[in-house]
Amino acid sequence: MSDIPLVPGDTPLSAWREVYRGASVRLHGSAAGPVATSAAAIERILAKGAPVYGINTGFGKLASVRIDDADLARLQRNIVLSHAAGTGEPSPTAIVRLMMALKLASLAQGASGVRPATVALLERMIVAGLTPVVPSQGSVGASGDLAPLAHMAAAMIGVGEIEVGGVRQPADAALRASGLEPLALGPKEGLALLNGTQFSTANALAGLFDAERLFQAALVTGALSTEAAKGSDTPFDHRIHTLRRQPGQIETSDALRALMAGSAIRASHLKDDERVQDPYCLRCQPQVMGAALDVLRQAATTLGYEANGVSDNPLIFAETDEALSGGNFHAEPVAFAADMIALAVCEIGSLAERRIAMLVDPALSGLPAFLTPKPGLNSGFMIPQVTAAALVSENKQRAYPASVDSIPTSANQEDHVSMAAHGAARLLPMARNATAVVGVELLAAAQGCDFHRPLTSSPALEAVRTLLRGQVPHLDDDRHFHPDIEAANAFVRSGKIAAAAALSLPGVA
Repeated sequence: MSDIPLVPGDTPLSAWREVYRGASVRLHGSAAGPVATSAAAIERILAKGAPVYGINTGFGKLASVRIDDADLARLQRNIVLSHAAGTGEPSPTAIVRLMMALKLASLAQGASGVRPATVALLERMIVAGLTPVVPSQGSVGASGDLAPLAHMAAAMIGVGEIEVGGVRQPADAALRASGLEPLALGPKEGLALLNGTQFSTANALAGLFDAERLFQAALVTGALSTEAAKGSDTPFDHRIHTLRRQPGQIETSDALRALMAGSAIRASHLKDDERVQDPYCLRCQPQVMGAALDVLRQAATTLGYEANGVSDNPLIFAETDEALSGGNFHAEPVAFAADMIALAVCEIGSLAERRIAMLVDPALSGLPAFLTPKPGLNSGFMIPQVTAAALVSENKQRAYPASVDSIPTSANQEDHVSMAAHGAARLLPMARNATAVVGVELLAAAQGCDFHRPLTSSPALEAVRTLLRGQVPHLDDDRHFHPDIEAANAFVRSGKIAAAAALSLPGVA
């Protein structure tokens, strides 16, 4: 996997996907000039002697306290140490790396006042695989992701821990072992490093990227379940959906129809099926999944802007030597995007669980009870459906919008916060839950189609069944189910299901 060039302010979402999935980064050469210019502006601003927030004053409620020039370096070190107050389990390495890359791209735009050496250290840490240990809890999403980013900044000054190759080490030792020296912070640099939305944004992007693969897999398993139940593809007729005019619905219906094209199972009951309409979990897939697709794309747009933005405070405008205090650290856009992703993930899993429940019910599916040839002696898919139901219920509880919550902090100076970090950090667990639901559906739908042999499904769906059967055989008699579910989950997470079905949706990877 080649290095991803980070172009400050203009890095595409596809690049952030690759960084999340393990690609290293290199900063585009265009960043050098703006960073140096911004750092020089800090020196000129200090020379004027006027109080400037974050440079020679205290922070938050203490912004009115003037700091002597002799204490400016200590001021920046103190803010990092005092704000590194997170708790909870360490954030996943992939999340922290993505957060570091987002911060790197932000600082490199030359609006934060940091020195070139500071930017270079952050870049070298990413390239060298030096990942700060960052507790997952402690941010309210304004004034930025202070605690998580402070743990990152602390590692840069040699405090705390750094993970290298899966092993946690003291930060100063890990830096020096890689030929790097801990950073001595200059004016404004501590605040620039720990202020911003990069922790929330990294978690939200990770949730988005996992949700994209989940969506594609669920579209395929939904088509496979329709085949297993000998459902109709008439509800996927393009003409129906053009009248609704919802873009995601139109695109989803077309994809479902293409997935089922050429199915001998479908052809076998076109004339003989007495059913007039299928259950909503089959018939309304374009409406539900299409809406989820539109929501995911809207969230992607918002997060794409945020990933390319500058969100610390104050911001440095070198052309006029001004440090302007604002509120770009308030992560409300990220919070809204995270809530949107959570709703989509919840509904994708909910619809898939209803299809599983339909398949195991002989009154609805026309298949053997619980998809086993010997119901009674065998339980078949009875409990996997229960597992799916449990996971869907858990996701429903987690899907409540985090952005509607707020709690005042910093002696009421920061009196409205976004809860973006909380809202974004829940996305990966939600995606894992929904992934397991779709994994169970993959197994159940493939099992259902097995009962229609020698009839086969479409070429696209048969390719998916072949992929699955290469690792998970047909279930004749009850066996240890957990390994089958884990294998199916891995197919969902990896994107191999969509690849096997040759499913491609613009903007979704």
